[in-house]
Amino acid sequence: MSLVTAAALAIVLFVGLPLVAHRLRRQRADEKKFAAARLVPPAQPRARRRAKLEDRALFSVRSLAIVALAALAASPFIRCTRLSMQRSGGASVALAIVLDDSMSMRAPFGNATRFERAKAAAKELLASTREGDAVAIVLAGAPSRVALAATTDLSAATATLDALVESDRSTDLDGALELSRGLLSQLPQVDKRVVLLSDLADGNADSAPLGQPAGMALWAPLEEIRVAVGDCAVLSADRSADRVRVKGACGSGASAQGREMTLTSDKAKSVVLAHAAAPSGLTFEVTLPIAKDAPAALVATLTGVDAIASDDSAPVLVNTGAASIAVIAETSDESVATGGAPIVEQALTALRVELAVRPLPALPDRDEDLALFAAAILDDPAGLTPEQRRALDHFIARGGVVMLALGPRAAQAPLGASFEPVLAHGTSWESNPAPGADPSSAKAGFDESAQSLVDLAAPSRTSLSADDVQLLARAPAAATLVAWKDGAPLFSRRAMGRGEVWVSTLPFSVNTSDLVLRPGFLALLDAFCERAKQSGSARRGDVGVAWTFVGATDVTAQGPAGPVPTTRERDAPSIVPPLIGAYTLMVSGQNELHVAAPSVRELDTRPRALSTAAQTQAMGDTHAQVDASPAIAIALLALLFIELALRVWGARLERQPAS
Repeated sequence: MSLVTAAALAIVLFVGLPLVAHRLRRQRADEKKFAAARLVPPAQPRARRRAKLEDRALFSVRSLAIVALAALAASPFIRCTRLSMQRSGGASVALAIVLDDSMSMRAPFGNATRFERAKAAAKELLASTREGDAVAIVLAGAPSRVALAATTDLSAATATLDALVESDRSTDLDGALELSRGLLSQLPQVDKRVVLLSDLADGNADSAPLGQPAGMALWAPLEEIRVAVGDCAVLSADRSADRVRVKGACGSGASAQGREMTLTSDKAKSVVLAHAAAPSGLTFEVTLPIAKDAPAALVATLTGVDAIASDDSAPVLVNTGAASIAVIAETSDESVATGGAPIVEQALTALRVELAVRPLPALPDRDEDLALFAAAILDDPAGLTPEQRRALDHFIARGGVVMLALGPRAAQAPLGASFEPVLAHGTSWESNPAPGADPSSAKAGFDESAQSLVDLAAPSRTSLSADDVQLLARAPAAATLVAWKDGAPLFSRRAMGRGEVWVSTLPFSVNTSDLVLRPGFLALLDAFCERAKQSGSARRGDVGVAWTFVGATDVTAQGPAGPVPTTRERDAPSIVPPLIGAYTLMVSGQNELHVAAPSVRELDTRPRALSTAAQTQAMGDTHAQVDASPAIAIALLALLFIELALRVWGARLERQPAS
């Protein structure tokens, strides 16, 4: 409060003047002679009656008038922290409000959070709009998205703001500004503005300053929430037979030193099953031993206090971590030629596909053994037993990805062995009538790599039955990726349930062709592994990143805050987790547990720099003057009329004769 404001408010001290005036107004009583009074001897009073205030109603009105005068004198100097827009020429405005709903906005700000402050600021901006203005609302939590398209219905904008809640997403400021530009670019208003309500903590503190969208002004108020705070998070917790491995990270300037990692039951969180000190550093890993009879649902929690509490715990998943791929290949024919592991293993290692490659002597025949993998490559297998076929069918139906490379051994499958459910009929190894691939037949990103297969040297190839060729080419979600020059499939892909099957009519061996020596072979493995990574990482992913269930008929999800809506992405059911934590999914009638983990870059709460133009306040003000003088003046006028009425009423009472 300034000295001038205090002096103006000091007028209220004069509220005592009416009290003094009313006490001085007391008069002596009129004396009248009474003959009988002579017979009574005078007595000295031992105590005086306490003086009473006359005409309390009039006194109250005068006191209120003095208080109103003090408020009227101070009103020109009263200001509050409130956002408002400034207009040039009084024209209507097209306004895009970019509201950051990322995890860093959960950091405390006074008695609320940064998000609540930003939401209140957005409502203050809406209060300064008027008829004819267009308003759009964009959310900056990754992926940036439109909460409200540009509209002149200001009540709809207010209702949209009221419905917005915090999330644990990462931050996408660049994408949000680009969305805002697209929403406003086609509007008729000349004055187009973007207001960014964010702490600017997008994990890119060292990147180039945020600039304003082309043709629009950018204003980024709320400088008070742009303060770096310390935050640590639990990123993952994976359980094996007798231990739980927990990984965590801390933002810039923060450390987990002095804090502990505890392991509790999801239902009895007060009972600590294991604990260990968390090491210092930006990243850390803690291993907690557990008993064999430990509860199935466990939660790993980082004790202590930091800026954001929602990322300090994570549910424990069983047998997760880096996705792995099983490789079943015959090594007897390749060890001499390559001098080591089969070529397919060497190629996967060279590609650095972030998949754990695990060679197996044969395809597992139990569901639980195959469930440990995200994908499997079968290089020229000699058929599959009924148990293997059953396990493979369940594996693909749950979302597994399989590569089947067919060669001479596949054509000599023993009695009772087949490749169902992938192929309905057997295969044959025959002379190749049209060596080389047709590059014009390439699809799904193989256009460039198919050029390396034009002169593919392959004296023999696998021939499929007409029914299988038709199935691989015309079934729903099926495609021939690359074909031979005579149109027969070289590489094919087919969706089965939630998984996929990739078929090659050449094995991965230098003894049968030079396929493995060409770039097209590496392109095939790289595309296959990308699909496998999507399948293997589906049970744990970053918050805000969609989980897509290819081949699933229906998906429902229950998250930490209740039901999560299902959308469609690439013509498949999709779930976008908005909060950190466990999600119980029902996928085509099967229960699954998925976990949304915090984004590491969201732990860096250092604000990103702004361009010079975005730091100006030509578009608005954050300290709007509150002009309450008209209302106070009307109140004073009302008090004046009330006082006059009281005085007239009092005069009437004095003129009335005593009864």
